[in-house]
Amino acid sequence: MFKVKIKPHWEISRDAEQPLDTAVLLTLLTAIQETGSIANAAKQIGSSYRHAWGLLREAEKMFGHPLIQTGRGRGSELLPLAEKLIWADRRIAARLSPTLESLASELEGELSKAVSVQPQVIRLNASHGFAVAALLSQLNEQQVPVELRYRNSADAVAALAREECDLAGFHVPLGEFEEAAVAGYSHWLDKNKHCLIHLAVRNQGLMVAPGNPKHIVSLADLSRDGVLFVNRQPGSGTRMLLELMLSRQGLSPTAIDGFETAEFTHSAIAAFIASGMADVGFGVQTAAERFGLDFIPLIRERYFFAVPISVMKDPLMQQVIGILQSASFRDIVNQLHGYDGKATGEILPLAKAFKSLH
Repeated sequence: MFKVKIKPHWEISRDAEQPLDTAVLLTLLTAIQETGSIANAAKQIGSSYRHAWGLLREAEKMFGHPLIQTGRGRGSELLPLAEKLIWADRRIAARLSPTLESLASELEGELSKAVSVQPQVIRLNASHGFAVAALLSQLNEQQVPVELRYRNSADAVAALAREECDLAGFHVPLGEFEEAAVAGYSHWLDKNKHCLIHLAVRNQGLMVAPGNPKHIVSLADLSRDGVLFVNRQPGSGTRMLLELMLSRQGLSPTAIDGFETAEFTHSAIAAFIASGMADVGFGVQTAAERFGLDFIPLIRERYFFAVPISVMKDPLMQQVIGILQSASFRDIVNQLHGYDGKATGEILPLAKAFKSLH
């Protein structure tokens, strides 16, 4: 099966000037940030010192502002504009990567059809998450053919009901909000047709800037003056959970500044906050850790794959289950901050997983 990779790529131009390709510039700036030296950074990216200096000067000329600060004995430091460029690139990647991965998977299928090579594939629909990404990496490593669609939990389970996928990823909170969350999926899940494969338990909570400068400790703080929130998109399981929690506490979404600002992944939420564009967001602990944010845990949830019982014995599905039940994959899940892989790979009837579906 063909493998297609699509990566975000952006340019900057000003007035009628030639556009500046940010790819090499961002690589250089990141290397300067890591090494503290233009010379070491140039060496790290395989460039000459002269070329690195020329690239920096070209960019500074276009912006009309310096990107780095140098001093005898102090090495080189990035100035705020350079840091903003790096964060912009991370935000772009966090926001677009899932969409591009899904598009790449579609292109793989189209290319296979165009040359009359149509291998059997596992059709995976799921919201973008760190354990899901880890599974995809393992499937690719073991050359298990996958057709991927990143979509929110409700859309994934709906696609399963329409027989458009073989694995539908969705998440359900533990405790008082479980029944209400399950009710949102119940008209697509059939205990006579579907079963569940447990992927992980994970922490959801508030992501805030390092040091928590706004002193945010609970959902009630989201409506304070001067606190800017960034949300997930409507239809996502995370937004549905947040709305359940706010309702239980009698908190109005309309009182939260930024509630209608929507990002499509946990990483995009974290990047939004890390770049200074918001003070707080709601998401998983792993995203906060990867973007250097503080995290306030509020709730734990289970992430499942819903699967048609009729395909459980399929050889490809058995390969997927074998990976999920392997000790090595459980180790990978356990290494994700805020994830628990103790029950990863466990197969459950719907009625056993959720009391409300008995």
